[in-house]
Amino acid sequence: MKKIILTLAAAAALHTASAQNSAVTNAQLFEKQGTLDKARTEIDKAITNEKTSGKAKTWYTRGEIYEGIAGSPIYKKTVTDVDPTKVAIESYKKAVEVEGKDSEFGKQATTKLEGLNKNAYGMALNAGVESYNAKNFDEAIKAYRQAQAYMPQDTTAYVYAAYAAEGKQDFGTAKEEYNKLLAIPNYKASPQVYERLLQIARQEKNDADASKVLQQALQAYPNRKSFVLEDLNQLISSGQDKQAIDKLNHAIELDPQNSNLYTVRGSVYDKLKQPEQALASYQKAVEVDPKNFDAQFNVGVYYFNKGADILKNVNKMNLATYQKQGKAKETEAKKYVQQAVPYFEAALTANPNDRATMGALQKAYTQLGRSADAEKMNAKMSSAK
Repeated sequence: MKKIILTLAAAAALHTASAQNSAVTNAQLFEKQGTLDKARTEIDKAITNEKTSGKAKTWYTRGEIYEGIAGSPIYKKTVTDVDPTKVAIESYKKAVEVEGKDSEFGKQATTKLEGLNKNAYGMALNAGVESYNAKNFDEAIKAYRQAQAYMPQDTTAYVYAAYAAEGKQDFGTAKEEYNKLLAIPNYKASPQVYERLLQIARQEKNDADASKVLQQALQAYPNRKSFVLEDLNQLISSGQDKQAIDKLNHAIELDPQNSNLYTVRGSVYDKLKQPEQALASYQKAVEVDPKNFDAQFNVGVYYFNKGADILKNVNKMNLATYQKQGKAKETEAKKYVQQAVPYFEAALTANPNDRATMGALQKAYTQLGRSADAEKMNAKMSSAK
């Protein structure tokens, strides 16, 4: 009696397994017959059954059926609750997942995925371009993100999605898309990606973000002039003058004919109380571009101040000291003032309406005893008011 019960139980189990597998078999038969709606019903039963849901064959068959629906002008219209292409891709992925990519159906599913993803990617990308050209930026972003899901390693959809976000002035989404692009393994972004991220950070007034992006940009493109200068500006604005000198020297190596870089280096040396180095930088700036107003003026200031400092000491001398050293010191001071004049004059030529330069020249002419020139400069200052 016991053996009969066991035999009946085994027969029932075999019948149940057969019924479960028959859903997959029926789905395949309906697919071959071209009745994809019936095939869909059967295969969707199979994926909910614990006996067949764990088999790659079940998921591979489902992928084929839904792929067929997606490519059918008739059956595609009847499926409105899901995206058949998306379901096909998910099914093929599941086939690979349950038995591995080296299994029979895993290999077939992998091949199917490559082709399906490529086709779906192209369709989604084209849809995004059409929406973008129609200035329907929300739909464009949606389509580009679908394309990203199909081919995550292809960079075009991320760039286009960022452009679409910028088209609608949604800089937060644009930043998100650019950062997704940077996160792709082994991808080296173009300089323009970093430049856009820097621009967004400035628009958001997010200094921390700008600094982070800049360091990423410099790591990728250490000799790109725009990034070097951006880094330099950040250092100077934050008062990191010593570090700025090294950056300035590097920037000058990249662009040795940029007169402004020498001028900026001179101003940083001035802040660091290194007047001789500052003078050398200003003079180099003048050599590169004689029309550089700031450099001409600052060289003039250097020499004028040297003379002024000597005269201050002369004025502090007692009579006895003055009688011994005064005249010689005044002559020395006059030489420095004379050296300043050509630079002030060149600065005024570069910027004829600069009152600070007029005032400096008027004082220099006066100290040199050039009364007529001093009066002319005084008159020029008066008429410039």
